[in-house]
Amino acid sequence: MKDNRNIKTPSGIANTLAPHRQQRGFSAAELAERAGISRQTIYAMEAGSYVPNTAVALRLARILEVRVEDLFSLSGDAPTAPLHTAEVTLLPQPERPRAGEPVQLCRVDRRMVASAPSPVPWYLPTADAVLLEAPGRLGKATVQLFHGEYDLGQRILVAGCDPGISVLARHMLRAGVELVVAQRNSSQALALLKQGAIHVAGTHLRDEATGESNLPAIHRIFARRSVAVISLAVWEEGIVLAHGNPKSIRSIADFVRPDVSIVNRESGAGSRVLLDTHLHRLGIAGQKVRGYQSLAGGHLAAAWQVRSGDADCCIATRAAARVFGLDFIPLVSERYDLAIRRQHLDHPPVQTLLDTLNRASFRRELEGLGGYDTSSAGRRLL
Repeated sequence: MKDNRNIKTPSGIANTLAPHRQQRGFSAAELAERAGISRQTIYAMEAGSYVPNTAVALRLARILEVRVEDLFSLSGDAPTAPLHTAEVTLLPQPERPRAGEPVQLCRVDRRMVASAPSPVPWYLPTADAVLLEAPGRLGKATVQLFHGEYDLGQRILVAGCDPGISVLARHMLRAGVELVVAQRNSSQALALLKQGAIHVAGTHLRDEATGESNLPAIHRIFARRSVAVISLAVWEEGIVLAHGNPKSIRSIADFVRPDVSIVNRESGAGSRVLLDTHLHRLGIAGQKVRGYQSLAGGHLAAAWQVRSGDADCCIATRAAARVFGLDFIPLVSERYDLAIRRQHLDHPPVQTLLDTLNRASFRRELEGLGGYDTSSAGRRLL
């Protein structure tokens, strides 16, 4: 008997994928192979926990010989998936825990135990090889492989500065694709994409004249129709302060005070652009700000210097402040986008990346950990 029940997702999209698949006589594995996705993705769609991107939806409709609207439709009364709570035993830690602090869970005998992970990775980095010589910039080099030859076909190289990329990487790894993340600011990431050295560039360059995120900068750098731009999330960027704001810093105007020191970002970083824009509006020269020449290589690195007491404040994201339990004064909401060469869009691991952006589980974790707005995640902007 044909099952016509709609499966509803937390995003309000109903689907009838399972009955159409069964009617056509496809197993989940067969449909997944034809659509170029994993069997787990088919199951996730049929269970209502995942909404596919446009390309996947079109492929499924073509294979099943139906319209996209026959498979997926808006459902105004689709319920929102409830967030669950649980009682846990929190491991003792050096400092008093605060609401919003991330924890990892593990069951030990009959107890669910929570442990707060270190915001700084105190372990040896993940690596495949070591350099045997110091190369030039993007030059040739020789490395010593740890394990012989590697199968690199399921890896994507991403350059960017968003701490949330680590959440994306974890979810993609479950789908069998590994993100290799190069920590670079937005301008550096776009330059590497221009050189063809990476698959994906993460960027948050806000155009002061229009208020638009990223697209004006990308139009200046890349030839027309050479890259696609996909939204990851909207985040807040602002002033990150020590817990309790002991220096009573209220705005960037306070940066000129002799008792206030900052840590800055390198030239080309979106945070540096934001700071310079505000200083210019206030008529404050950078050299008047103590710590203006002190640089940190990323949002978390800058926030860590505030956390350790080496600086009183910095410009970074709310997510970075939250990781270290710091205070935050918002200055601007902006979009963090992923720029991808168009010839790489059909690369299967890139398709997995685009699929992951639409997963409810990914969006929920990114929102919970970093205060991101993921309503635009996966939306193609260019």
